[in-house]
Amino acid sequence: MHIHEKTLKDIEFYTVLEQMAAHCITHLGREKALLTTPFTKKEALWTALSLTNDYLASFDNDNRIPTHGFEPITNEIKLLNIENSYLETISFKKIKAISLVSNEIINFLKKFKEYYPNLFEYASHITVTTDIITQIDSVIDRFGDVKDNASDELFRLRQDINVVRGKINQSFGSALSSYSGMDYLDDIRESVVENKRVLAVKAMYRRKVKGTILGGSKTGSIVYIEPEATFRYTRELNNLEFDEQEEVTRILKQLTNYIRPFQSLLKAYQLFLTELDVIYAKAKYAASIHGILPEITDNKDYVLRDAIHPLLYISNQKKNVKTFSQSIALHPENRIIVISGPNAGGKSITLKTVGLLQVMLQSGLLIPVHERSKVCLFDRILTDIGDNQSIENHLSTYSYRLKQMNYFLKKCNKNTLFLIDEFGTGSDPELGGALAETFLEEFYHREAFGIITTHYSNLKVLANELPFMQNANMMFDEKTLEPIFKLALGQAGSSFTFEVAQKNGIPFSLVNRAKKKIERGKVRFDATIAKLQKERSKLEKTEQSLKLNERKTQSEAEKLEETNLKIQKKLESYQELYDSNQRLIYLGQKINDLSEKYFDNNKKRELMDELFKLVQIENSKRKKTSPKVKKVQKSKEQKVIKEAEKTVEVIRQKKKAAKIKVDAAPKPKPLFKVGDRVRLQDGRAVGSIDKIEKNKAFINYGIFTTSVSMDQLELVEKMK
Repeated sequence: MHIHEKTLKDIEFYTVLEQMAAHCITHLGREKALLTTPFTKKEALWTALSLTNDYLASFDNDNRIPTHGFEPITNEIKLLNIENSYLETISFKKIKAISLVSNEIINFLKKFKEYYPNLFEYASHITVTTDIITQIDSVIDRFGDVKDNASDELFRLRQDINVVRGKINQSFGSALSSYSGMDYLDDIRESVVENKRVLAVKAMYRRKVKGTILGGSKTGSIVYIEPEATFRYTRELNNLEFDEQEEVTRILKQLTNYIRPFQSLLKAYQLFLTELDVIYAKAKYAASIHGILPEITDNKDYVLRDAIHPLLYISNQKKNVKTFSQSIALHPENRIIVISGPNAGGKSITLKTVGLLQVMLQSGLLIPVHERSKVCLFDRILTDIGDNQSIENHLSTYSYRLKQMNYFLKKCNKNTLFLIDEFGTGSDPELGGALAETFLEEFYHREAFGIITTHYSNLKVLANELPFMQNANMMFDEKTLEPIFKLALGQAGSSFTFEVAQKNGIPFSLVNRAKKKIERGKVRFDATIAKLQKERSKLEKTEQSLKLNERKTQSEAEKLEETNLKIQKKLESYQELYDSNQRLIYLGQKINDLSEKYFDNNKKRELMDELFKLVQIENSKRKKTSPKVKKVQKSKEQKVIKEAEKTVEVIRQKKKAAKIKVDAAPKPKPLFKVGDRVRLQDGRAVGSIDKIEKNKAFINYGIFTTSVSMDQLELVEKMK
């Protein structure tokens, strides 16, 4: 598989790489992501797609892959190659960190290999070892310093250094106290020069203080002197610190020699984590554009459903604007599609969408399409999109396009996908159209797959005549002539040249004159196409409306079916309850008859025989069931009884309410006045109204007075 550099630029593939690389969390990962190119082998491509798909799945479950951040150890690996070289403590910290991260991720993938089989397979060849970490931990502490116990000699030297430092502090303190008492020192008393504590001696007393002069103040009023006793200990400290540094260097060399054999493993760790960072970035980018891994077929069956241009989608998302998806299909019986229609209708975007998604997929990136999409792989993708004028080579647009066509003719075969925007433009319409038609015929006979956009009528006619070529158009609203960004297969599109001109305010008289200047046949052809396109648009709307109604009808039918089943179940339950009640009524009647008979003849044995016979008859009808089943049946019966009682109660209430409505016409509300004799609607005591405020009346019952809402009162007697 080979895809030309120009194709990658035409479809803005490098912009996609920049957006994808921005998701990397390491510098090495970003660099590697920007170098992504289409794969040349199918096996490598399938591996890359599977790894990205695995990582994308990790975002939606609880088993998130551990973070893979690391500091590069490229320089450390180079130093390990040089004999007798040794690493500093900071380098060992980075080596330990990269080992820890690699081990954690590899062990995680081993644990969850059922979730991430491809990532596990990818990481399974890398060795997991704790030897590097253990060895570094034994020498370097968490602050990046060599530990005191890294060797016996270092431990001894550091103890001696601490003792000498103690003597320095003690001797300096003694000198400070002594000379301070003699008033030889300035107010600041002491300072630090060349990382040594010194006495701040007044200049006039400098000869009276024993020690080494290390400097003075800018004004010359102070002289900085290191006391003689302190100086002796400082020389001893310098010797010990030199020995300490020598011992630290020896330990670091020893540790470096231990790590040196692991050089190839460390290189594998860094490469693994860098690759993982790129896979992570691809997965994050896929999540941001709703990318998936579609079905990849070996035969030339290419079906993109609801495909979205990723760059346009991200741009529109920032502006809060809708992005329109496209669906397109290519297969051996429909190899070439000729898209026509007015400008600004989305023809070029459709072309770029197909090209960009194909290159993205063949570079191991997931693409934003419907999950039922199917794609095939092409050995070569050829494009001619955008501004084709070459100023550097002094070529006109047409000359440049001819050079491109010549390149296409050399490379085009049955495993090629070609994408050409504004095919045939740049020359005389008649001559350019004829040459474009010849090129298109040649591509067709070579069984190449392709999509072109054009305004040329002869190319639309050719697409209609050849069996394995198809016309398509970007649909427009037939009334407003606004684009609706939907591709319609099977019919050429009109350029709507005169209609668009009129819509943009060009006087009708000028448009009419222009129509007369061109061939009548061409105008009629374009008008016919425009009419057909309008009809197709109407049919599309009608089809959508019918589908919507069909869905609504289906939904209503399902609801009715569900309601019907519920009613059927209730009827069955009520029938069971009715049968049960009828049986109990029958038994009651039988027992009543036996009681009457016993009342008349008073024969106890005969009564017992009859009762026993009745019980046996009833038991013969029963089936033996377990207590658990009996309990369930009883519960079910109780539930049905309650439901029935509830329903009966509702019906009774409705009947009662209806009767009250019929019997009692609503009484008009009386107008109450002060002095009226009244009583509460549900009470017997009668009182008179003393005062009315807002909607409340103050009622005097003789013994006490109370305030009541006017709505609760009944008039007993009006005031005379």
